[in-house]
Amino acid sequence: MRSVLMVAEKPSLAQSIARILSRGNMSSRKGLNGACSVHEYTGPFMGQSAHFKMTSVCGHVMTLDFIGKYNSWDKVDPAELFSKAPTEKKEANPKLTMVKFLQVEGRGCDCIVLWLDCDKEGENICFEVLDAVLPVMNKLPSTERTIYRAKFSSITDTDICNAMNHLGEPNRNEALSVDARQELDLRIGCAFTRFQTKYFQGKYGNLDSSLISFGPCQTPTLGFCVERHDKIQSFKPETYWVLQAKVNPEKESSLTLSWDRVRVFDREIAQMFLNITKAAKEAKVESVSKKEKVKQRPLALNTVEMLRVASAALGMGPQHAMQIAERLYTQGYISYPRTETTHYPENFDLKGCLRQQANNPYWAETVKALLSEGINRPRKGHDAGDHPPITPMKAATEAELGGDGWRLYEYITRHFIATVSADCKYLQTNISVSIGPERFNCVGKVVTSPGFTEIMPWQSIPLEESLPCCEKGDLFPVGEIKLLEMQTSPPDYLTEAELITLMEKHGIGTDASIPVHINNICQRNYVTVESGRRLKPTNLGIVLVHGYYKIDAELVLPTIRSAVEKQLNLIALGKANYHQVLEHTLDIFKRKFHYFVDSIAGMDELMEVSFSPLAATGKPLSRCGKCHRFMKYIQAKPSRLHCSHCDDTYSLPQNGTIKLYKELRCPLDDFELVLWSSGSRGKSYPLCPYCYNHPPFRDMKKGMGCNECTHPTCQHSLSMLGIGQCVECENGVLVLDSTSGPKWKMACNKCNVIVHFFENAHKVRVSPETCELCDAALVDVDFNKAKSPLPGDETQHSGCVFCDPVFQDLVELKHAAMRHPMHRAGQGKRQGRGRGKGRRPGGRPNPKKPKDKMAALAAYFV
Repeated sequence: MRSVLMVAEKPSLAQSIARILSRGNMSSRKGLNGACSVHEYTGPFMGQSAHFKMTSVCGHVMTLDFIGKYNSWDKVDPAELFSKAPTEKKEANPKLTMVKFLQVEGRGCDCIVLWLDCDKEGENICFEVLDAVLPVMNKLPSTERTIYRAKFSSITDTDICNAMNHLGEPNRNEALSVDARQELDLRIGCAFTRFQTKYFQGKYGNLDSSLISFGPCQTPTLGFCVERHDKIQSFKPETYWVLQAKVNPEKESSLTLSWDRVRVFDREIAQMFLNITKAAKEAKVESVSKKEKVKQRPLALNTVEMLRVASAALGMGPQHAMQIAERLYTQGYISYPRTETTHYPENFDLKGCLRQQANNPYWAETVKALLSEGINRPRKGHDAGDHPPITPMKAATEAELGGDGWRLYEYITRHFIATVSADCKYLQTNISVSIGPERFNCVGKVVTSPGFTEIMPWQSIPLEESLPCCEKGDLFPVGEIKLLEMQTSPPDYLTEAELITLMEKHGIGTDASIPVHINNICQRNYVTVESGRRLKPTNLGIVLVHGYYKIDAELVLPTIRSAVEKQLNLIALGKANYHQVLEHTLDIFKRKFHYFVDSIAGMDELMEVSFSPLAATGKPLSRCGKCHRFMKYIQAKPSRLHCSHCDDTYSLPQNGTIKLYKELRCPLDDFELVLWSSGSRGKSYPLCPYCYNHPPFRDMKKGMGCNECTHPTCQHSLSMLGIGQCVECENGVLVLDSTSGPKWKMACNKCNVIVHFFENAHKVRVSPETCELCDAALVDVDFNKAKSPLPGDETQHSGCVFCDPVFQDLVELKHAAMRHPMHRAGQGKRQGRGRGKGRRPGGRPNPKKPKDKMAALAAYFV
């Protein structure tokens, strides 16, 4: 019996596909990483009986990054990132141990079937999975095929079974195009971002952005927004005049006419036309024409149109809309939501999809009428060769999906029904009227067949005033003629929908990445989302774009990125060489980078006008250890300290509050210490601004506070306040927070574990003595007599936090309410401090993890 491993892109997809293929006859278990399940069943495969293992990844298995030393912003010249800096594939989320998980499940398997999403990113993930799994799979004769690729567009029984019966191969060229895009974005984006972030944050204090980022797609996206802003700012309104006439076809009714000249910009000429027409007492009908017109039903729905409508009509940002669409897809409600195609293939089961909707109360009548009278073939759209248009695949109710999920599903369903409905037909009547020598007109529309507008009422023909029955030569008395003075108005800021249209038109990003680029310029504080989801550039966004235009307009214009996208598409089609495209593009941007660096003064001149220099920003907080003058605390992102006398800037931990720490000084450099805190329920620790930026010892890294400092005698250091090894992470040490009394706590200096203990104690001190059982430092606790929880009315006790039964009920483990950026998931474990094996800092033995107490504390996580 063959053993077949099958891998999907998400755990929910793996479960759905396995349930369909096994007809529900499967067993399931959790994988070793806890995030992915494994579903097993037996069935036929290529004419033989096989044991199937269906599991998944969680998006990309690997991510591209520079090797270790090139990740240092301080030690590496950004220009080296274009060619000299080697890159490597790292696990995208080390905590998931995805490579190990795949190897455990793939070991001993004969074949692999890849059920990753059917787009370029999915093809790329296919080869990430293969790189992990192939080395541990059984080696079959070279004549036997072992790698299969399933192609599908929806999670339906028909589509999944059809994909299983027509397995293909993964597309290496499409995977390479993704590799090329990743490397280009990494090298170009990091080089420009590092240079301009360090340059401008070292000079200005109120940029209010932790990262001054550049992206080959992100920057042209911002450019569109600023271009519209510039048009608004430079707009000069002009006065114009319009002649408006009303006639009275019947005694009780009036008809407003539009002037054929539309408007004139000269007041005297407008007055002349008014005088001429006022001389006439009657209006003469010159012609009456009636014509049947058609408003076409919409093309089938692709990703870009869905995102446009979600933003303009449903008020959802593109990123949010895409997340909802992906959820609807994985739950089987809609087909694959990333597609550029607006044309249904000839064999697509339109009637089958329509029947699914026959019982929904919102559109049941329309659907039943279409099924009985016969559907209309959808309009011929664009076939991009990827996936069918976005289509509802099964019925749903508002109660099932709720909120935004239902609103998006409802639109997708209504759009689909509209594509197979009839066109809207209406009769348009044009009446041309003369008043003296001037011509006027009026138009009326009467719907003869609503067609698709019944299911999409917002697309219906607007109701207009009914026109009188008249013939050529009829005369109407003139009721009123007046001159209206008006002004031209500027365009409004771009909406997200308009920006998406511009990005698609100019080839910036893909249907999958467009939402990401728009979200990035919002997150970077380059634009703000105003009412009506209009994107208004901030000062920072405007100055950056104007600076790029001043130095090198191609950095912000869409032309160069559009050309790169075309080259990447040629790689995907096998018509361009991966290495040549990469080398050529990087060479162009490397030259542009050097010119940008040499010309940065041009952008700096613009920055000076809009932003304040560091010396003029912030409030005095702590004293510099070099000149002993006060340094200013700059609260705007990224928060930092600046000494204007020494012209030095010191970065600080982010996402918390900073205050002076009792005017105490670092024994190494005489800088006053500051205290970082993430709030009353979080963690806090003191730090020396100089040591935080310039580690004083070899076993320390930049960005470490006193709770990681290995100074042997400083009262604030890890050596003096460290208690024991963290009960959750491998390298962390639980350190007493000496500022936390009377609600005392110790916190891990690596992860976000917090241990609350000895509430209301008068004093808590770390003893130089250690526990005989677990080698943790003993703790001396002193309670007030009135509040002492110690037995026998004792007020003092010395013991081990982990092992001492007296302390058993006085210790409580929690997670920090707010994480420091250093502790975010996915950044991997940081290395130890280089202490001797089995030794704590300061010469004490390194504590073991006390098993019994650790189990008790870990129960608090559940």
